[in-house]
Amino acid sequence: MRVTVIGSGRWGSFLAWYADRLGHTVRLSGRESSPRFQALLKSRTNGLVVIPPRVQLCCTLPGDTDVFLISVSSQSLREVLKANADTLRGVPLVLCMKGLEMGSGKRLSVVVREELGDAQPVAVWLGPGHVQEFMRGVPNCMVIDSEDETLKAMLVERFSGELIRFYYGRDLIGSEIGAAAKNVVGIAAGILDGLKLSTLKGALMSRGTREVARLIQALGGNELSAYGLCHLGDYEATVFSPYSHNRRCGECLVTGEKYRELAEGVSTAEALMDLEKQTGVELPICRAVYSVLYEKADIQSTLGSLFERTLKMEF
Repeated sequence: MRVTVIGSGRWGSFLAWYADRLGHTVRLSGRESSPRFQALLKSRTNGLVVIPPRVQLCCTLPGDTDVFLISVSSQSLREVLKANADTLRGVPLVLCMKGLEMGSGKRLSVVVREELGDAQPVAVWLGPGHVQEFMRGVPNCMVIDSEDETLKAMLVERFSGELIRFYYGRDLIGSEIGAAAKNVVGIAAGILDGLKLSTLKGALMSRGTREVARLIQALGGNELSAYGLCHLGDYEATVFSPYSHNRRCGECLVTGEKYRELAEGVSTAEALMDLEKQTGVELPICRAVYSVLYEKADIQSTLGSLFERTLKMEF
């Protein structure tokens, strides 16, 4: 199968390496203006992944592709779709990132359909896993979800291997919302680490999952999706892992360090506030993270406000 990966960051580079390992014909497309992609062109490595010589590196999207794997920042997705609509339209797209659109709270599959039409075949590739661990040979379980059952079955068959065991997602709404919101919980976990309150991560995971489950249900999805691989199942890789960009971002908020890597939870926190307004579902943990990020709220008092909420039944 001819696979083109759009996005040459650490995850996109891994996807190209992984698809090549499975025997697909692979091209990795990056921005010509990107210093990281230029470095990749010169050395074929980003320090984590070595791109095999069989993988073609390119700056324009080829027209003879069977499936596109998209791994760009969630906020740049619409721009990528607009710029390449003629090439992408009608070809299966797999969204390999986790986020929501700022300003609307829209799921990324909705953004795809708005730009390329309702008939556009689209799927999501979600779940736990860090490049560093995959490259050490540590396997993990992930999810592919789509409203197109034929596309979903084809993707699971073509991309399953020794490193990744795929499960079939059954709730696109829940999968996308759960995966995106997980990054916001990751920032909250980093804040706890920065405050030396890591023991509270158990409570954070429990209440965070319940919060997101209510939101999924209000949006028309299955609340149980929050307890699957897209959200709760991805917590180890986000709430605890030293490789987690979102956890590290939260930690830096406490220590005052500048964090320069992409942490998708930052934009997702704002998008979730749009969904809170739209649904009326209270998202106290997500709102606390938003307040710290965008309103410069005091971290200690914001954390304290979560403990001062009205007492109620756990379920």
